[in-house]
Amino acid sequence: MALRLVSRRLGSRFLSYRSSVASLHSHATSFGFQEVKEEEKSKLVGNVFTNVASSYDIMNDVMSGGLHRLWKERLVGKLSPFAGMKHLDVAGGTGDVAFRIFDAVYSVKRRALQKVDEAILEETQIYVCDINPDMLNVGKQRAAERGLGNNKSLVWVEGDAEALSFDDNSMDGYTIAFGIRNVTHIEKALAEAYRVLKRGGRFLCLELSHVDIPVFKDIYDLYSFKVIPNLGELIAGDRESYQYLVESVRRFPPQERFASMIADAGFEKVEYENLVGGVVAIHSAIKL
Repeated sequence: MALRLVSRRLGSRFLSYRSSVASLHSHATSFGFQEVKEEEKSKLVGNVFTNVASSYDIMNDVMSGGLHRLWKERLVGKLSPFAGMKHLDVAGGTGDVAFRIFDAVYSVKRRALQKVDEAILEETQIYVCDINPDMLNVGKQRAAERGLGNNKSLVWVEGDAEALSFDDNSMDGYTIAFGIRNVTHIEKALAEAYRVLKRGGRFLCLELSHVDIPVFKDIYDLYSFKVIPNLGELIAGDRESYQYLVESVRRFPPQERFASMIADAGFEKVEYENLVGGVVAIHSAIKL
């Protein structure tokens, strides 16, 4: 795993890196490898997640060999959740990240070590925001199965990452896992993340990214384009949605370029960590 501190003054060599991808400053007109009108993209992406909602978590396990669980644990570990925090998890409809944050806050061992006041603990609010109601319904069902259906610390909100309904400077933390590549304008989503975070608030993004290791890249590309769509057809009955998934990853900005976009949104201390050779990356930053 490679951890890199990214300067706001990124060299021009990074901007030319994979120029065909880096030239896309957002997903404004791309839906996978297709070029579409801006107003069409959100509908097309919505259709994808409506189609895959019921099998989303199963497919994550199959496609990653269960590794997505470790990646999300790493993401939450970097967040360092605390009792009484106000946290926003965007594009988190099925609750996978939110449940991990909840478990970290309510951990008996953590509470004992930190001598957490129960009144402060009850102030904890984890907002799960997703633009797709079908994904949220899956998350609510999973919460009910965990006995958390009526827990006041988990709040389910239908909303758009580019136009959040939350107040300025209202959140201690912001996470988005495997979601930001699907927005129409990445810059708007980053600006909204910056707006809702308090000073000192933490931004964390887990996203499929770019592999540059020779041979491994070829194997990864073969797996992505030949295996994943077939798995989607076999398990979810939907080849097209998973074809979009692998194409959308290739259109997403490389690690350095995305780090630059985060810095441009106003964030400081921008870092990223590559996992599994860059198959995924965790970008982190702070609003100062």
